[in-house]
Amino acid sequence: MYCRAVLTVASDIDVLARFGRALADPIRCRILLALREAPAYPADLADTLGISRTRLSNHLACLRDCGLVVTVPDGRRTRYELADERLGHALDDLRVAVVAVETDRTCADADEKGCC
Repeated sequence: MYCRAVLTVASDIDVLARFGRALADPIRCRILLALREAPAYPADLADTLGISRTRLSNHLACLRDCGLVVTVPDGRRTRYELADERLGHALDDLRVAVVAVETDRTCADADEKGCC
């Protein structure tokens, strides 16, 4: 029982660390948000984000390694999409939670200064 709990915690930590690594770069965040809206081809993503295809390719490789995006063959082209639709919801939930915490902290700081 103890061994199983330790393994679960270790794998949970690994999963969260991979997710954190993916979110650590603003370009990867922009890619994830774009793919949350709809699957896309690399050339279109590069144009949308205003970055080179080489740079985009490196970031997509990182996101694939993290298990957050997958490739889908489409004829001679390859389309990218989120590995699971729940990732889009998770990104939304995380963004909303962080904004709420920031708002709460800002209001608490203002209360301490007598501003609110």
